[in-house]
Amino acid sequence: MALQQFVCCFTVVIISLCKGCHSEQPACGSRAVKSSNITGGQHATPGSWPWYAEVNSLFGGSLITDQWVLTTASITLFDFSSIEVYLGRHSKSGSNPNEVNRSVVNFTCHPEFNSSTRENDICLLKLSAPVNFTDYIQPICLASENSTFDNETSSWVIGFGDDGNDSLANTLQEVRMKIVENFKCKFIYEDYFRIAVVTENEICAGFEAGGIDPCQFDIGGPLMTKKESAWVQNGLLSYTLCGILGRPSVFTRVSQYHKWISDTVTGTPPGFVPVTNPGSSTSPTTKLTTLPTTSHKM
Repeated sequence: MALQQFVCCFTVVIISLCKGCHSEQPACGSRAVKSSNITGGQHATPGSWPWYAEVNSLFGGSLITDQWVLTTASITLFDFSSIEVYLGRHSKSGSNPNEVNRSVVNFTCHPEFNSSTRENDICLLKLSAPVNFTDYIQPICLASENSTFDNETSSWVIGFGDDGNDSLANTLQEVRMKIVENFKCKFIYEDYFRIAVVTENEICAGFEAGGIDPCQFDIGGPLMTKKESAWVQNGLLSYTLCGILGRPSVFTRVSQYHKWISDTVTGTPPGFVPVTNPGSSTSPTTKLTTLPTTSHKM
């Protein structure tokens, strides 16, 4: 009898310890394959940005959990049943042995999205089925509420887009850009160009020396900064002055939508990371990061 009671209690303890074993948030912002250090636009190394998502071969996006992608609200131009998301893609026409694709079962864009001003240009896509994480497919961390990014903070942008020769780039591109303070960005867009209003819900970034035209990157693609060993998305490309070099591009400021994203995403929650004055960041390295785990959202 005593032995039976011991076995029963032992079993209860094991079950208790194992609760949540499959509900941990996987590490976000991790790196698996090394990429070269660059300051101008260049081909990305396969697997160097494993969260990049190509949406309908027109827009960029980022994988934030095993079943959710963050992208532009311009996706509302399409019926969600026709949207296809490609993950692990490195080439438009070459071999992509690490690629997987998913259809979209639903998308939720911010209810206050304004297509004229691009205010609240943010949307979440729910994939038809979860994806398995590999060295080439992983989620990125998101900048949490109240995160700050100083003027000239070094960040990175990725995507396909134009290759500079009036044709689409065949290989995933990467380039380093610097944050441009909102006051300066507003002056350029409102006083000089007399277009659009840059708000606190947006963040601007421009080229470093040797940078390339922002048209080379996809609307909806991520703007990223490295905090310690984790890559954090601080923006998604909303609009840009194509062909006008030296002018900053405007990104939706992800940290402003922390609560909306958390309330919208079901299943495994995204990894949010607070960022304050991150400074400069080089291109990805092989070092992985493990962030605090969180349980599944019910």
